[in-house]
Amino acid sequence: MWVVATAGHVDHGKSTLVRALTGMEPDRWAEERRRGMTIDLGFAWTSLPSGATVAFVDVPGHERFVPNMLAGVGPVPAALLVVAADEGWMPQSAEHLAALDALGVAYGLVVVTRVDLADPGPVAARARAEVAGTSLGAVEVVPVSAVTGVGLPELRVALDRLGARLPAPVVDGPVRLWVDRCFTVRGSGTVVTGTLRAGRLRVGDELVVAADGMRVRVRGLHSLGTARDEVSAVSRVAVNLRGVARERVARGDALVTPEAFGCTELVDVRISGAPVADLPAAGMLHVGSAAVPVRVRPLGPDTARLRLARPLPLLVGDRAVLRDPGRRLVAGGVTLLDVVPPPLARRGAAAARAGVLAGLDGRADPVGEVRRRGLVRAGDLARMGVPVTVTPVVGDWLADDGHWARLGARLVAEVSRYAAEHPLESGVPVEVLRQRLGLPERSLVEALVRAPLRVRAGRVVAAGSGSVLPAPVARAVDRLGVELRSRPFRAPEADRLVELGLGPREIGAAVRAGALLRLAGAVVLLPGAVEQAARVLAGLPQPFTLSAARQALDTSRRVAVPLLELLDSRGVTRRLPGDVRMVVSR
Repeated sequence: MWVVATAGHVDHGKSTLVRALTGMEPDRWAEERRRGMTIDLGFAWTSLPSGATVAFVDVPGHERFVPNMLAGVGPVPAALLVVAADEGWMPQSAEHLAALDALGVAYGLVVVTRVDLADPGPVAARARAEVAGTSLGAVEVVPVSAVTGVGLPELRVALDRLGARLPAPVVDGPVRLWVDRCFTVRGSGTVVTGTLRAGRLRVGDELVVAADGMRVRVRGLHSLGTARDEVSAVSRVAVNLRGVARERVARGDALVTPEAFGCTELVDVRISGAPVADLPAAGMLHVGSAAVPVRVRPLGPDTARLRLARPLPLLVGDRAVLRDPGRRLVAGGVTLLDVVPPPLARRGAAAARAGVLAGLDGRADPVGEVRRRGLVRAGDLARMGVPVTVTPVVGDWLADDGHWARLGARLVAEVSRYAAEHPLESGVPVEVLRQRLGLPERSLVEALVRAPLRVRAGRVVAAGSGSVLPAPVARAVDRLGVELRSRPFRAPEADRLVELGLGPREIGAAVRAGALLRLAGAVVLLPGAVEQAARVLAGLPQPFTLSAARQALDTSRRVAVPLLELLDSRGVTRRLPGDVRMVVSR
């Protein structure tokens, strides 16, 4: 199957043509049939001479219903531009063509209708001339009469030729189904319809309503009026959703593959068809089946930043239409260049950004995206619609080679700087380096480390360093050792430690080097104190009290309490009911 949308001025016979080709009534509402004018989207399908099936999305032609027209055309790959032979080229012919051009629709036919009422030649020539300068280019023109049937066989063959020219859809990619209808079926629940442009849907699949992140399950699928277990792109599809209230989904929402799309409210774009300086500050962006108010911030002659009133699952390269709703006209065609743009906070940032955007064309460029961002997750890049072809530096982080090299040089400089600022510390905490380098994860710091640096115990140190104390600290530890030689558990008070040359920084350096054992705060002993205390306490009657332990160790409560807690934590002693302990046999 493939899908084509109609386009053209009101009352030029779009619905009549679809009705004649398919034998189906595309106008769904009684009001449409009473007034003889299409108001909302209609749907029909037929088989072609080749055996292929073509589905039609019939759109309204009146200027008041252009938003409905854009909701139908947005996700569709091809179009039939319909012009009546007896009325010729009209205002909505031009606006619908401008919309097709803005959306980059490159495949289509021009159908001149009502040839039973007027010579189609002049209208065909005018239509060819108008279409030639758009994305449709040189198109086949088919004159028909839906009343007499003249030209209908030729149109069917032309539709076959058009279908054969369409590029093959990506059926193994993620799904982004723009919803163009939502209704309730008694006994089944909520049903949404749309044009499946890429991917594959199966009964039981889990999808996400992009607007609010709600997870939904596919209860059933229909395509061309038939229940299916699976539907592949390109297709018209109706999706029955399990356990979802009708009010939770509406036209303009999108059902997407979980984790495959990000939602954005800020995009940088290229605008064609009008100078950016002439655009209104506020407009309406039509993309897929969605219509969202936007604020326009000009950047360059043909580039701008759009702030959307609500987030949408947009991709680099998406095409959209920007309309001025006050004047009811197409203001310009939009090509999305960046769906996760950087902030413009500094003076001159907007001009610099315009320079960057001038070199982008909306085509996915993995290497360029990584270069511009410096550092980006592979998953985030994929959610922008950019294929991942760059090898990660660690985990799923991708880095530009130049940026990564500069980070490595900065890391070496920061290690040297920290060593000068903290001469008593052994290396730099990885977290400190993460903050100084402005990196999002510690793993990136560790991945940057190269010899002679290495990571040890959460710090970046030079190879062979970490166990040698600065000479003044080593001498202070030696003096403390002399004092503790005869009474190893008589930890000096803080002021005495200072007299010995052991302030908080020096103690920290000695503890990290393994030269001192910290019990609590400034309560320190020599490293062998644990084993020595275990031998003393093992000689006491078991179990023993804190007081008995203090006396046996010849120390104060200030030292005995944290020492016993350390022994408990290491499994040397076990605390028993009644606040007594015993040494654990080994």
